[in-house]
Formats: sequence, structure tokens, C-alpha cells
Amino acid sequence: LLISAYSIPSAISKVIAELLALGQARKAQRVFHGALLYVLIVSGAFSLFVFFGAGLLTVGNSVTVLRVFSPTILFFGFLGVLRGYFQAHRTMLPTSVSQILEQIVNASVSLLAAWLFIRSAGAQAGETERAVRGAVGSALGTGAGVFAALLFLLLIYFMKRKEITRRLAEDTEGRPDTWGSVLKLLFLTVTPFILSTFVYNFSTMLDQTIFQRVLLHLRGCAERDIAVSYGIFSTKAVVIANIPIALSSALSSAMMPNLSASHARGDSEASGFLVQRALKVTWIISVPCAAGLFVLSRPVMLLLFPQRNSLDEAAALLAGMSVTVIFYSISTLTNAVLQGIGKMHLPVFNAALALVLQALLLGGLLQWTKLDNEALVIAAILYSALMCVFNHRSIQGTLELRGSSRHEVTAPLLASACMGIVSFLVYRGVSLLLGLFAVGEYLTNLIALLPALFIAVETYGLLIVRLGGVTEEELLMMPRGRSIVRWMRKLRILPVR
Repeated sequence: LLISAYSIPSAISKVIAELLALGQARKAQRVFHGALLYVLIVSGAFSLFVFFGAGLLTVGNSVTVLRVFSPTILFFGFLGVLRGYFQAHRTMLPTSVSQILEQIVNASVSLLAAWLFIRSAGAQAGETERAVRGAVGSALGTGAGVFAALLFLLLIYFMKRKEITRRLAEDTEGRPDTWGSVLKLLFLTVTPFILSTFVYNFSTMLDQTIFQRVLLHLRGCAERDIAVSYGIFSTKAVVIANIPIALSSALSSAMMPNLSASHARGDSEASGFLVQRALKVTWIISVPCAAGLFVLSRPVMLLLFPQRNSLDEAAALLAGMSVTVIFYSISTLTNAVLQGIGKMHLPVFNAALALVLQALLLGGLLQWTKLDNEALVIAAILYSALMCVFNHRSIQGTLELRGSSRHEVTAPLLASACMGIVSFLVYRGVSLLLGLFAVGEYLTNLIALLPALFIAVETYGLLIVRLGGVTEEELLMMPRGRSIVRWMRKLRILPVR
């Protein structure tokens, strides 16, 4: 999926947005059709390879599950093209609704299909057969979610056919490019996106390999203990830390068409302003998220993964990973910036260099210290920080960016620090109060966490505005910006108009 389709939305969004900015609607539509053909060939080939070559990629009972997953690669390719097409037209609504629909169908079908398949195994089936059937049901849910989102976007596209036809008729730029030139353009554009995404995400696979090999062969740890230890890090701490990073990914997707369009017009001043503003918004969002995860790591972990035997370890790992929320958010955005201005080789080089350095650090820490999961956290911090530094230097060498003022940097830090202290005190106070009534630990945690999170949001919103760290215009740039502004006006944080 990483190789064939994962980067398709960003790549298609960039190419079509540039053509639309130049008034070349017919060429943009030919690129859209060419992208569908590209996906049919490339994603279709990989889908068939995974189905028939599943035995080469995995072993045992996993083969059946992987084959069920294989059609999803093709579906996701078409879905990515449609999402990129709508993003290029500067509307994120179809993409957003399709993502929500995808997750709802995914969760519903996964649970229902897994339950039905396990029940169909019969009472005589062993534990392994039941597990395989449940995994097959879950795999069907993933494919069903992607397919449902694809059908939704196809419906939206056909509903807009009249508007699309009118736009094409208004284009007087001449005949669209040949299919050969379109496919060549797509290949030259998509390939760097794919390489960047692959290298950027390959760090997880490399870390797991190094972790397993060093602990197994050099330190003599049991295979089961290694799997459990890595699972606590990857399926708990990393999963929660990735939640706020998704906000930065959404901002990057929303910014890509505007940046590509301004760059295609040669408007370097507009491009620089857009990047500067997006970096500031990302900083304003990511810093409080990191602070919140740091001070409330145990309550959040207890809420989502309440297993007692690994709770404290997972919470400590999450607290350590909290700083990567800032680094990964900024590096995700700067990746999109470099891709949007046509410097698509730079994210690949930067990610590869950062990957090598963090792999060396991780291997050394695991071999010459007694650190286990802690080494993974340190390596993740180094990798994300290096990506920030490398990407930012690459952008400064390409675009003219004004340096952020000290106030723009310190205001979110100060507001986040105060927010963290207040939310922690609220959580502890409510927890101690509920402890007098012998309420269970999980329920106590849930009840105490809700007011702590609510007050944290209010505290940060009030302080960041009062300290002058954000303007109303910048708030409107954030995901759900209009809702944020309306909420702040109701609370008298912003002046009522």
C-alpha cells in the first residue's frame, strides 16, 4: 500500500492544483483520468501480487488473512485519486466525510464479520482456527470501509458532472496532453512522493527489526518477552501519540493545493506567507497536545488501554513520546511543503539520512546499555527532531521565510505549561474527591479526566489569545477553525462581533 497508493492523494492534489491555477482545466481532467489508469495498472498489479504471492510475504495462517486484504490495495488507489482530485479543487469536505464513513463501516463490519466468522467455526474448532476466522472478518471490515468511502466519492463526483463539464467548456487552452505525457508526468510526480512516504514510514519497520534482533541474538532475551515489550511501545504509546499528529496531516493536505497553485504561478511571496502561517498554526496545535499527553499520560493510558500489568510502563513510554508529537507534526508539514514546491527529492534524502542516524543510535543503546523500550523512545525523538531540522533547512534554502519572533515561540510554550499544571491539579483533585466514595479506579479516572480535559482546552485557549500568540485569522486556518472561533466568542475569549 505504501509503494502503490498511499501517497496518491497528495501527488494528484499537487499536479491538478497547479494546472487549475494556470487555467488548464482540460489538462487537469486528463491527469485525473490518467491517474485512474495509473492506479488500475500499478495498484492492480500489487493487489494481484499480494493475493497470489501471499505465501512469499508471510507464513502459516497469516496467508489467508493477507489474501483477504489484497483487494483493498486496489480500492484504496482509486479512493486516493478521488480524494486528491477534490483536494485540488480546494474542498476538503468530501475527503473528510469519506474518512468518517470509512472508519464507521470499518469498525462495524470488522466487529460483526469477526463475530459471525468465529461463531461459524463451530464448537469443535480449535483456538487457532477461531483466531484465523476472526482475523479474516477484521480484514473484510478494512476493505469494506475503503470500498464504502470509494462509492461515496464516486457519487459526489457524478453529482458534480454538470459543473465539471461547464468548467471544461470554459477552458480555451487547447487540446489536453497525450496519454503518454500524462502518464510520464504522473510517474515522475508520484514516484518521489512514494519514496518519501516509504522512507518516512520505514523507520517503524527498521526499529522493530533492530529491537528484535539485538535483544534476541546479542542479549539472549526470550522471543515472547521481546514481542510483549515491543507491543507495549508500538500498539499503545505510539498509537496514542499518533492521534494529535493526525491534525498536522489534515493541515498538510488542506495546504497542499494552495501552495502548489501559488508556486505554479511563481508567487514566491504568497508561498512563503502560506508556509510561515501553516508552521505557526502547527506549533500552536502540537505544543499543547504534547504537554497534555505528558502530564496526563497515565490517565489517558488507563482510559484507552487499562491492562494493569503494563499500565505504568506504557504510561511512562507515552510521556516520553509526547515530545515527538511536536517534531512529527512539524516534519509532516514540512514534508508536504517541500513536495508542494517541487523539491520532492529533498524529503527522501532527509528521511534517509535521519533514518540511518537513528538506527545507529538505537542499535548502540540496545547493545551497550540496559535500555529496552526506552531506547525506542530516544530513537523516535532523535528521528523526528532530525526530520524537523533537515526539512526546515531545506525550506529556508528554497523559500524566503521570515524567522519566528521569540513571542510566537514562547507564547504557546507558556500557555501549554500553565494548561498542563491546571489540568493535572484538576485531575488529581477530582480523583481524590471521588476516592472518598470508593468509586472504582477506571470510573474514577474517566470522571476525573473529563473536567481536566475541558478545563485544559479552555485554559490554553484563553492564555494563547491573551498572550497574543494567535490571531483570529490564524484560528480560522486550523481544522474546524470556524467552530473554534465561535466557541471562543461564546466564552468571551474573543470579542463578540
